[in-house]
Amino acid sequence: MKKFLLKGILHDRGRSLLPVIVVATGAMLTVLLYSWLTGVMGESLEMSSNFMTGDVKVTTRAYAADADQFPNDLAILDSDLLVEELRKEEPSVDWVSRIRFGALADFPDSAGETRGQGPVAGWAVDLFSEGSQEARRFNLAASIIRGTLPDKPGECLISEDLAARFDVEPGEEFTLFGTTMEGGFSFTNFIVAGTVRFGSAGLDRGAVVIDLNDARNAFAMQGAAGEILGYLPETYFDEDEAEAVKVKLNARWAADTDEFAPVAQTLRDMPGMGDLLDYTKSISGFMIFIFVSAMTIVLWNGGLLGGLRRYTEFGVRIALGEDKGHIYRSLLWEALMIGAIGSVIGTAIGVAVATSLNIHGVDISGMMKNATMLMPSVVRPAVDSVIYYIGFIPGVFSMVLGNALAGAGIYKRETARLFNELEV
Repeated sequence: MKKFLLKGILHDRGRSLLPVIVVATGAMLTVLLYSWLTGVMGESLEMSSNFMTGDVKVTTRAYAADADQFPNDLAILDSDLLVEELRKEEPSVDWVSRIRFGALADFPDSAGETRGQGPVAGWAVDLFSEGSQEARRFNLAASIIRGTLPDKPGECLISEDLAARFDVEPGEEFTLFGTTMEGGFSFTNFIVAGTVRFGSAGLDRGAVVIDLNDARNAFAMQGAAGEILGYLPETYFDEDEAEAVKVKLNARWAADTDEFAPVAQTLRDMPGMGDLLDYTKSISGFMIFIFVSAMTIVLWNGGLLGGLRRYTEFGVRIALGEDKGHIYRSLLWEALMIGAIGSVIGTAIGVAVATSLNIHGVDISGMMKNATMLMPSVVRPAVDSVIYYIGFIPGVFSMVLGNALAGAGIYKRETARLFNELEV
């Protein structure tokens, strides 16, 4: 019977073409919207993780309470030893030490006098150690606008916007005014190796990237780090795995009540990140619900119209002795096949478009000029395993449900009335 129904679908285009087009369109839009939403939100979270939070962050308890102020006087002492312990405890996680700082950059003129000053937000990361992934996380190679990456101590990167504001060229020297770990003033000269643009207005206004050891020397933080960040091997943030790592580490440190004892947090625990994660999940589910509902209504109406056109066909089949239940089941099988065919076509088109957009990206920098949220200026839809089947949820389900509702009229056919209709 299924082979016979398939032949009918392929040969009777008047009965199957429109439903297939509707299902394919719905499946394609579902794939594209899911891919777009997941990609944009996922890249935003990934950028926040790479620059700010990590998947898991370890700080002192006192530092965690005022983390937005970068209180390096509350930093982790002997952080390298703690990193080694964490690597033994969780070897699948890439643990790195960082120092976040706010400072004042003083740019001199040719006579050595101050040409201009501006506040900067800085990252001290491991730029020179063999095997370090920090430059990749910050996408430094692709973000270079002028100059080169630092290749020796004392060199740094500054944002292109900051360099343009004070007319700074690669190779020039400037002074970074900051505070030491003990609360004193620090004055350290750096050479601008290059300028970068990260693609986020919040970062590009005044970013400075220096090597971790340079920051330790500049701020009298030898052996210390404000934060130790852990990165899971997954491309996008895995909330369950990060939570498991956090719980395990905090259970280990629970007995130490000192304010300088380490504490672990996940990306979800950071301000605003939990709401963003919940929003991403809820909007994905809501999107699928809307498409299923809309397509069910459309295909229900299509099923009703198709049922009216096939009213005589169903009557003849009943008159010939075919069971109503058999007719109804055959209608559902037919709907399942049409839904599957349309979903395959729509998914294939959606995956192809999403893959193309993922390769080339979509530049939204024009909309991000005054943005405060950390988002990349070029976004890409996510191409993951979900897009290969998510289109089948509204495609198949709505087609079957629509025909199931429309086919209920089969059971309302009365044999006595049927013969009167056939005689006419």
